[in-house]
Amino acid sequence: MNTYLFYDLETTGLNKAFDQILQFAAIRTDIRFNEIERHEFYVKLRPDIIPSPQASVTHRISIAKSMQQGICEFEAVQKIHRLINQPNTISIGYNTLKFDDEFLRFCFYRNLLAPYTHQYKNSCRRMDLLPIVTMYFLYKNDVFKWADGDGKISLQLEHLNKLNHFTSSGQAHNAMVDVEATAELARRLFLTDSKMWEYLDGYFNKDTDAMRIIEMPIEFHSIACSNRIGLMVANQFGLANKYQIPVLLIGNSIAYKKQTLWLRLDQESLPEKAWVIRKKYGEPNIVLPPHQRYWKHISKDREAIVEKNIKWLQTNTRLFNEIIQYNREFRYPEIANLDSDAALYKNGFLSKSEENLCESFHATSSIKKRIELVSQFENVEMRQLASRILCRNYADQKLPSMLTNDFAEVNALLDYTGKPRLTISQAMNDIDDLRKNTELDAEQITLLEELVKLLA
Repeated sequence: MNTYLFYDLETTGLNKAFDQILQFAAIRTDIRFNEIERHEFYVKLRPDIIPSPQASVTHRISIAKSMQQGICEFEAVQKIHRLINQPNTISIGYNTLKFDDEFLRFCFYRNLLAPYTHQYKNSCRRMDLLPIVTMYFLYKNDVFKWADGDGKISLQLEHLNKLNHFTSSGQAHNAMVDVEATAELARRLFLTDSKMWEYLDGYFNKDTDAMRIIEMPIEFHSIACSNRIGLMVANQFGLANKYQIPVLLIGNSIAYKKQTLWLRLDQESLPEKAWVIRKKYGEPNIVLPPHQRYWKHISKDREAIVEKNIKWLQTNTRLFNEIIQYNREFRYPEIANLDSDAALYKNGFLSKSEENLCESFHATSSIKKRIELVSQFENVEMRQLASRILCRNYADQKLPSMLTNDFAEVNALLDYTGKPRLTISQAMNDIDDLRKNTELDAEQITLLEELVKLLA
């Protein structure tokens, strides 16, 4: 039987490849949202991490608490991997597919664990509550309070929690508080309209999502495909647009076969700028058919732009074909100085021999045996990851210089977006900026002082 695993992370920063988890919390429920178990733990700050000052004053987890109450990252990530890969688990959180899930992928990867199995293996899959909440806001608006006393609408979890009392107490951006709020929010949505919940659940099933797209009406045909029209729903499109935009399917990516490509139709930018959105089956954003009950949220002005753009696309086929060709053939640029921690997407899936070595590395508790296994990885980056695990988590053990010397160079390279790790000078500048331009309370001031001591 399926279970939901509601989870949340608090991290040292927003860099998915280079930052680490500081707090993990999860509540497992049955499919009717009755609690089965809960988990919460802190993670020790790694020796190579410079925490983001902004993150520190947001989640308020002190370095001292991390070091005193936390377990090492290697052991923490193994625990999370087991939880999220338990058979029939639907992992779910609030905006998790935009941040937390990818953050976990990099955590799993750099700790020699399978980064994708929680998406498909043993009947496991993923959902995200934010797109579901957005749909309830649009089409089942009486389920919650959405606006504060000034009429300001927000779909942020902490604001919805404050208005609707999903949890009785607790600080926002505490992982367990946010998990409790998320689980209660989901339970209320389900109890209000279980059929709507089940329908929206289908958008997180690859086959169901793909079939719904195939069933959308064809506006016209082009060189790439039958161009189907729909409405894409996502929080990022903003309240002014009712969180949804008209889109046209222009085919699938050639380089990344799981990506569908959607051209935004309500922009006055064609042909100078074409806004194309990439979407995988079973993942946000939600694409609705252009039924009137959905289309009614599109203003007359936006509708006129859509009609104008459709005519332009049909008339200017050469330019339209160039838009299609460019986006179908587009590849993300290769990063010349890519760090091993960030090479998840470059390396792809492991070979069987590499999988076996990773399993052996996890199966033993002997540091000596793990040191021996490091040299058996043929892939240089995998060997470096194994070496870094030992240096990051077991620095108090007697490690050979060939490992520790390499680890000393850990801060030199870039992540998969071309960004470097946060430096001490950047962090100190951020601390100065927060002190000058942000109203901080006593606890936040203490946290920044603690961070200054760490960086000194």
